[in-house]
Amino acid sequence: MQVEIWSDVVCPWCYIGKRRLEAALERFPHRDEVEIVWRSFQLDPSVREGETHPTLPALAAKYGTTQDAMRANMARVEQVALEEGLRYHLADGVSGNTLLAHELLHLAAERGLQGPLKERLLHAHFEEGRSVFDVDALVALGAEVGLDEGEAREALTDRRYLAAVHQDAETARALGATGVPFFVVDRTYGAAGAQPAELLLQILDRAWAESHPLVTVPAADACGDDGCAL
Repeated sequence: MQVEIWSDVVCPWCYIGKRRLEAALERFPHRDEVEIVWRSFQLDPSVREGETHPTLPALAAKYGTTQDAMRANMARVEQVALEEGLRYHLADGVSGNTLLAHELLHLAAERGLQGPLKERLLHAHFEEGRSVFDVDALVALGAEVGLDEGEAREALTDRRYLAAVHQDAETARALGATGVPFFVVDRTYGAAGAQPAELLLQILDRAWAESHPLVTVPAADACGDDGCAL
């Protein structure tokens, strides 16, 4: 079974959704046969590469509200995150273009390190306040999960995974995704948003049952609820 998740490394609901998926997988009896694939989706690709800005005033301006109101909204999201074991500092956050981060995730996928890198980038951004927007920062974070520093720097410099990132975005649009996180199981079932673990588990169970139907042979002598026929 394959579970694809479109997400961005600066999306607070994506980290929450990741934790909820992990909780669902803990209860899924076939979890060892599930392949997790992280797909690229940029929340704001219009931000110029190399530029960063404080998140709080930018979001307040984007949604036409006050910084105090946005701070309160962030506090509510922080409380939800805390329930999943995550400690956010959203009002102090910095945002930027995440294209390079997604490119590095594609390299990590080829090296069998995509899962660890995804976790490292999310943790760095939301819980440590570290940059995930420039080559030096990304190379350092990649090295922490086992990526070769020289290879990572070269991949981010020659942009060899740029087309793959754009392809992920096109696929998301084709599947009807308008936001993230967006979960797709075996390209058959989709779930938008940071769904509860219980719902994600139901999707996993249903997808597994449909892809692994029970095959029975003709009935033989047996006992039933009303006893045994002799």
